[in-house]
Amino acid sequence: MAKGYWVSVYPAISDPERLTAYEKLAGPAVRAGGGRLLSRGGRVVAHEAGITQRVVLIEFDSFEQAVAAYESEAYQKALVALPDGVERDFRIIEGID
Repeated sequence: MAKGYWVSVYPAISDPERLTAYEKLAGPAVRAGGGRLLSRGGRVVAHEAGITQRVVLIEFDSFEQAVAAYESEAYQKALVALPDGVERDFRIIEGID
């Protein structure tokens, strides 16, 4: 079964405190949904378009598990802390077996 991944890229973070509030709620929700944090805003070497934005990568045992974790009540509550101070490009993708 192919794994599932959350991939988030943050083009703009105008309110880092809102991001911290979101992370405090999102971390437990992600772990409860079976997610494992692989990368969160570490070093980036940009090529091609040259954009060094914050990237977050979270792994799940399956694509379905990744979708269910996003749709969970706990994660939806975490999203409430995010909307105004952070611009985010978020995707759930299926890995290759």
